[in-house]
Amino acid sequence: MKNPIDFDRKHIWHPYTSAVEPLPTYEVVSAEGVRLTLANGKTLIDGMSSWWCAIHGYNHPTLNEAIQTQIKSMSHVMFGGITHQPAIQLAEKIIDITPKSLEHVFFSDSGSVSVEVAIKMAMQYWNAQGRIEKSRLLTIRGGYHGDTFGAMSVCDPETGMHERFQSVLPQHIFMPRPQSRVNEPLDPLEKTILEETFEKHHKEVAAVILEPIVQGAGGMWFYSAEYLKHISSLCKQYNVLLILDEIATGFGRTGKLFACEHAQVEPDIMCLGKAMTGGYMTQAATLTNRRVAEGISTDGGVLMHGPTFMANPLACAVSLASIELLLSDDWSNKIAGIETQLVNELAKYKSHSTVVDIRAFGAIGVVQTKEPVNVSALQKVFVKHDVWIRPFNDLIYIMPPFVIQPDELLDLTDAIGIGLDSIETT
Repeated sequence: MKNPIDFDRKHIWHPYTSAVEPLPTYEVVSAEGVRLTLANGKTLIDGMSSWWCAIHGYNHPTLNEAIQTQIKSMSHVMFGGITHQPAIQLAEKIIDITPKSLEHVFFSDSGSVSVEVAIKMAMQYWNAQGRIEKSRLLTIRGGYHGDTFGAMSVCDPETGMHERFQSVLPQHIFMPRPQSRVNEPLDPLEKTILEETFEKHHKEVAAVILEPIVQGAGGMWFYSAEYLKHISSLCKQYNVLLILDEIATGFGRTGKLFACEHAQVEPDIMCLGKAMTGGYMTQAATLTNRRVAEGISTDGGVLMHGPTFMANPLACAVSLASIELLLSDDWSNKIAGIETQLVNELAKYKSHSTVVDIRAFGAIGVVQTKEPVNVSALQKVFVKHDVWIRPFNDLIYIMPPFVIQPDELLDLTDAIGIGLDSIETT
């Protein structure tokens, strides 16, 4: 074969990059623990958990065994008219650890699709009740829910990467991004905006959809639990469903098993993905309560969705193993330790000439720069210093595997400083 990287550059389209001038890629040949090994033998500490899903690190023997054991019996069967133990056991485990009212699980094969399913659940629920006027969604700016069409329609129309599609997307209702930060009380003005918005639009709104406490790819922003709590109360007051997208936050990332626990709220519908399989396979789930599940069939209808690979036995088996591995570990103290280290080590960059804000919450650390960064140039700096950090827009952030050691995390935060210095001198 010709140079594989040259072939890759000419023919393989990577995410969020141009086919004309693609961003450079680095060939990974193996991964172990928190380290990625490149084709040239260089090893990098992974600060991204492979887009936030590899919470146990790579090549974990427990997860390897789950996959190997399952594949000996079956790798896949259709889920229409068929069930199997990996799906049953995983659904039971998920129902056990998520908010008590969530009793029904719909499996799918990606987080974005789980959001599509959630939206369809909400719309079909109200349609079955004869409330066809409740056909819009209410959300907040700064959100990101995926790249498929329904999900795109509730991403921030300006920062959500989908502004080019606004003319063909359903037009939903956006409230300002909450400015009340984590551990702060709800700002009275924001409270008023929420109440006025619900009062004005509740008759046409099927559901509120948002990422609880942590907004991910829309800006890596952390907001007040009181804000989420008030939205939940308004949903109850005005008979609006609440959809919480826990795809990025679920399974411990924020210091709680699920981010909604920070506000002690229970959604009507919850989306899960990413870390559910420990980063081994693509798998997602949409959970809902009895009201929605049964309400969808009030008019005799059924939920009209059925991904080919839903409840894939391999994905279910490794998901169950990953969740059990997480629950058997002292995960909450690990996250607390990572958060403390991030707070302390990122603080020194607060006065850096290129920085506008630093923030850390759970196992998430963020440095926000005054201007968008040159991703390609900064990527080279990070690789040179033996770390894998993938910035975007004006954000240099890390979401490392939970198994990362303090010295490895220090290497990541030190590299961020080197990256900032490189921006300063260009």
